[in-house]
This record gives sequence, structure tokens and C-alpha cells, in this order.
Amino acid sequence: MADLAQTGTGGMHLFQSYRPLPGVPDELCDEAGRMRPGWAGLIAHMSRLDTEAMAHDIARGDQYLADAGVFFRSYGDTTLSGRDWPFSPVPIILPEAEWRHISKGLIQRADLLETVMADLYGPNRLVAEGHLPASLIAQNPEWLRPLVGTAPHGGHFLHFLAFEIGRGPDGRWWVLADRTDAPSGAGFALENRVATSRVFPDLFRQTNVHRLASFFRAFRQGLDQLRDDPAARIGILTPGPLTDTYYEQAYIARYLGLSLLAGEDLTVKDGRLQVRTVQGLVPVEVLWRRMDSAWTDPLELNEQSQIGTPGLVSAIRQGQVTMVNALGAGVLETQALMAFLPAICRRMTGQPLTMPNVATWWCGQPGELAHVRAHADRMMIGPALSTRMPFETNAPHAIGGKMRGADVASLDIWLKENATNLVGQELVTLSTTPVFQDGGLVPRPMTIRVFLARTPDGWQVMPGGFGRIGTGQDASAIAMRQGGAVADVWVVSDDPVEPDTMLAPADKPFQRAQLGPLPSRAADNLFWLGRYVERTEGILRLLRAYHSRLDEAATEPLLTLIRARLAFQGIKVDKPLPDGLRETLERAVASASQIRDRFSVDGWAALKDLEKSMGRIALTAQGGGDAALALSVLLRKIAGFSGLVHENMYRATGWQFLTIGRSLERAAMLADLLAVTTQPDAPEGALDLAIEIGDSIMIHRQRYAVTTTHNSVIDMLALDPQNPRSIRFHLMAIRNRAEDLSAHRPGAGMSDFERRVLELDTRVALYRVETMDGDALRILHDDLLALSTALHDAFLL
Repeated sequence: MADLAQTGTGGMHLFQSYRPLPGVPDELCDEAGRMRPGWAGLIAHMSRLDTEAMAHDIARGDQYLADAGVFFRSYGDTTLSGRDWPFSPVPIILPEAEWRHISKGLIQRADLLETVMADLYGPNRLVAEGHLPASLIAQNPEWLRPLVGTAPHGGHFLHFLAFEIGRGPDGRWWVLADRTDAPSGAGFALENRVATSRVFPDLFRQTNVHRLASFFRAFRQGLDQLRDDPAARIGILTPGPLTDTYYEQAYIARYLGLSLLAGEDLTVKDGRLQVRTVQGLVPVEVLWRRMDSAWTDPLELNEQSQIGTPGLVSAIRQGQVTMVNALGAGVLETQALMAFLPAICRRMTGQPLTMPNVATWWCGQPGELAHVRAHADRMMIGPALSTRMPFETNAPHAIGGKMRGADVASLDIWLKENATNLVGQELVTLSTTPVFQDGGLVPRPMTIRVFLARTPDGWQVMPGGFGRIGTGQDASAIAMRQGGAVADVWVVSDDPVEPDTMLAPADKPFQRAQLGPLPSRAADNLFWLGRYVERTEGILRLLRAYHSRLDEAATEPLLTLIRARLAFQGIKVDKPLPDGLRETLERAVASASQIRDRFSVDGWAALKDLEKSMGRIALTAQGGGDAALALSVLLRKIAGFSGLVHENMYRATGWQFLTIGRSLERAAMLADLLAVTTQPDAPEGALDLAIEIGDSIMIHRQRYAVTTTHNSVIDMLALDPQNPRSIRFHLMAIRNRAEDLSAHRPGAGMSDFERRVLELDTRVALYRVETMDGDALRILHDDLLALSTALHDAFLL
């Protein structure tokens, strides 16, 4: 290690103890052991902290990610849960001059891929003139024949790209993979940046780190310019909440102000792509696709797809929608294509690739078979092909698996039979970057995913990216689904960097932006979120009443009544916190997970905290008073969620559907409860039970200084328009929301849903306490639940 004096700093014990791997390039140290530009401030800052202080700072970043709900779901995981975000707090630091070189090479590559894409779906000269093997394209499942001859409406096939890059032993950066179909990670890069700035707040402000906001603002401007109709929507097409990067899709939709749309949200009518909203069909002209191409249209592409939109390809052919990126762009991700890009670049531009590929061979070319045999011991086999080989490879590398020496002998026979289908990649030793572990810094292999966006001024490179870090000294587990970690990437300038945001420039006149129509699927999920949360609260109150009466030696008839009401909700009282209760809350979480782009971070955190708390309490709670106390804790948590919704949620269409769901469920549960507790033959204590479940004990005592009676209970919980626990109060709330919804459908007149609400509200308003009996309440209960169907028919079809 070189003397610290050469770095211009002193006392940096973390640097002194850092040991790069022999023969492996390192991001912190150059080949002479000197600190690379830009790292001194970070290393000095970390060296001043003891282990406890550093852990405290790192915890701030982890807490931010936990509060924000950042997670990653592994492929094949069919649950709605995900594992914690594998955050590595130490950023990867690169000087601005080096980043300019990287950007130049990647912009050249982006233009080259655009040209190749245009040819493969156009004149196909590259194949006709022998620059690409016909089999490489024709047998490729990512080359979509239905799109051949279709020119993109926006003029370009590619609008948003990602490239995996790594530094080789000679210090050069290499492209390891092209991500052209539906590249992910840009939203995660933003979250990594926020988390890292929480770990090093002062250092981040003092260091000239290039901000990311300008990249996204320019990309959003580019999307806006792709529209012909300024009123048309721009959406992000998602495969749904079970995809591994769904959180990121929701986050980036919120950040850019775009609609997150599933295939079922969309329909093609008169050749035009449109989104189903509560106000009817609204055109969509730009769709940022995060769904693999083949799954987007079951009519012309993969007929087994249940997440696509029939007729989408037809709308593209008619020039009615611009896809970002164009369907079929996945063909450019083929690893074998890398073998031909250097020659294609020279032919088309007269220049070599500024940033080289990993060394690749297509074994159908003359002489390449012998080359692969000669270099088999240091060669990489593409993952898709390695599964078809008669021998094993080592654990997957960032770009494949290196062959074992014992397997080389088996290669010769296999190559003769598969020569035209094999691509080999020579091993590129990845550079290492420092990771904080056990109180010190250790080197770990890394790659960077860099993002490019087409903007009104051409390609723009995100000044940073998404660093992926291996868990061991080799690169066998660099992907997140294989246990790898992630880190922010700082591009550091020698000059001050101006802070940047997504806000509009101050010199432009202010104009209040209007929210667009709410997609029907989002409205449906918000409605059911309201219902499931309210149902969860009602069940909690019934369970608390049941367990508190177990210790009070309540009469068996009253306990039987409570068990019957719980059974009506699908709840068995076989545990202090029954499985049915947790399943009801899980349905609420599932509904919320479908609308992460429209749901506040605090609201999601409160809902997940409630779910986790319920899971913990279920493991230890005992029946009787202990369970009653535990259920009170959960009721306070659900009240916190309700308070967030009431105080913080913008009073737009989404809030109206959520409110309707909550009011409908509360009114229906009250009607069911009152139908049995106010009967003349109800067990002793039933009326007091109703007041307790209706959370109206105090106001009842203040208003009625007498024993609880049928009339006082009906007045308080059914007919009082000022009690937020009464049926009448919630019918009035639903009526107000129904009127608001109809007002946003000009010319549609009164919907059947609004008519039914008006009829029910009027009926209840005309009741007297003496005439509202069990039969009337049961009819009212059924009519309240029927409103759900009327709402669906009016707004959600």
C-alpha cells in the first residue's frame, strides 16, 4: 500500500487496512496502491467514526428504506411479501472525467443498437449481406415476426436503455450486457441515492455529486413530446404486483407523475389504445413498457398471456401508440449478438466501439470452433446455453459460468453437434469496490447498471446508476436474487454541482395541474381496501368484546351471539387472534399493493406495521384479558391508519372510492349487529354490547342518563346523522361521494348507484326508533351490500 501522504490526507485507518485482491482491479485503489480521485472525503469521514457511530448512520439509511417499503421479490415468488432491500451504504465513486468517457461509449452503443433494431424489423440488410447469421435472428424467440415492417410512431425504436458495465484488468470499462426490452432499476437507483444521502448527509452536501433529477426530468419531457394529443395519457405498463420489480415501477410512476397500468386496465377500441377509467375510456398514446414484449398481446404474440392487452399490436401498426421501448427489442439482448457488434459498428460508422463488449465468439463462424477449444479453460458460457450442455459450469457469473477444467474434454464432442448455436464469452475479471463489513472495508466485485434516456436533446446518461455488489470475493453471487447487494453510484465533479429537483423552473407561470381520470382497476382496489380495513376493525372489536367477557363470566348466550357474528364474517374463535382475522387484513394489504403508485408511503407503512404487529401478537397472546389488551393495541394501530387516510389523502376520486368502501362496510356490519342485539329475545347485555362495538359508550352515557334501551341504541347507532358510528351517518357519506362521482361524468345523469344510495338514505331518514326492527335492519343490511354491485356497474366496468 502506498504511503498515505501521497493521497493528501492523513489518519484514514480504513484506507490503511484495506487490501485489494491480488491481480484484481479496484475502484478505491489504483494499480500502484494510491487512492483514486474522489474517494478521500468519504474515507476520511468514515475513518473518524467508531463502529457504533457508523452503525447508527447506516441504520438511518436502512430505516428510510424500511419506512418507504422498498423491497425486492425473487423470481418465482408468488406471495405479496418480499425480502428486505440488500443495501450497501458505501457508494461507488467515479470521477466526472471518467464518467464522460463511459457516457460517450454508451451513447455510441445506444445509437448502434437503434440502427440494428431498425434493420432487423425493416430491410434486414445485416442478415442479407452476411453481417448476421440468419439463424441467430430467425430462431430467436425475442424476434417478433408480427412486428416486422412496423415503423415506430415516434420515429425511434429505443427510448430507455440500461447497460451492465464492469471494469477489466487493464482498467478499461466493458459492456457485459445490453438491457433493451424492459430495463429495470432506475427507480431503485433513486432510492439508493436517497438512502445513501441519509447515511452521509453532511458529506453528500459537501461533495460535488451529480444529481439524478435532471435525467428524469429530461426523460419525462421526451415522453411528453411523443404525444400527438396533449390530453392523452402516458402510462407505465406493469406485469403486476407479483413481478420482482413492482415496487420500483410504482415508485417511478409516482416520481414522474405517470399512470401505472396493467394489461387489464387497457383496451383497444377503433384501433386506439385506451385506459378504462371511472369516467369512461381515455386514450393512451405513450406506454413505457415494463412487461416483456411477448406477453403484451395474447392475440398476436404469446396466446397464453393473461397479463397483456388484446389488439395492442394492431394499435401499434396503426400508429396510435408509441411503445417505450418498441415491442421486440428483446432480440438486442441476445448475448450472441455481441460477437457481431464490433464489425457492424465499423461497417456502419467507420469507427470501433468506444467501449468494448466482453470477448464473444459465435461458433458458426469459420475458425471460431478452434478458438473456443483453445480457450475453453477461460471461457464463459451464456446461461441459456449452459443448461443444454452435457457438463456443469461453475456458479453463475455476472456474464455466465466459467467452465471447469475437467469439462473441457467434453466440450469438443458437444461443439461439433451444437456449433451453430453456441456463444462463448471470455472471462472478464470484475473490479472490486469497498464494502463496510465487521467495522472495516473489504473489497467485493461489482458491476454498474447505467441508464440512458432519449430526450428532446438526444440520448442522456444518468450521472450515476445502480451498483451491484457480490457477497464474496468472486462474482458468483452478484445478482440480487443470488444474494448480492446494491449500492449508489456517485459521479463526482471537481467543481460545485447545483442542486436539482423535478420541480418546474421558477421563471414559468404557475398553473395548477389537474389529476387525470382514475383507472377503474385502481378505483376497485381502493374501494376494497376501504372495505377490508373496516371489516378488520369490526372483527377486532367483536373479538375484544368476546375475550373481555370471558374473564367477566358473561352469560353463555351472549358469548354465543358474539361467536355467531364472528362466524358470519368467516371467523372461528379457535385462537386469540384467529387465522380469519389475519386473512382479512392480508386482503387489505393485497388491495393496497395493487395501487402502490397511488398510496402514500406513510399509509403503506402503517398498514404493513399493523400486519407485522398482528403476526407477532398472534404468537404469544393468550385468551381472555391478555387477548383483549392485545386487540386494543391493534385497534389503536388501525385507528392510526384511518387517521392517516382522513388527514393526509387528497380528496380526489381515489379517496372517494376508499371512503365509499369504508362507509359501506361499517354500515353493513352495524346493520347486522343491530338486527340481533336489539331483538326482544336478545340475551342480557346485548344492547350494551352493541354500544361497545359501535364505540359510542361515552356519548351514549352523556345523552341518555338511563339504562341502555332498544330505542337509545337504534337512535345512536342507526339513525343519528352526527355519529360517525351510525348507519345514517355513513349513508349520508356514501350519498355525498356518489354525487361527487356523478358530477365528474358530465351528461351521464344520475347513475343507478346514486339512485339506490338516495333511496336507502331517504328510507333510513324516515324511520323512527320504534319502527326500525330486526326485519328492517336485515333488509337494510342486504341492500347496503347490493350497493357494491351497483357501484361496479356504474363506474368499474
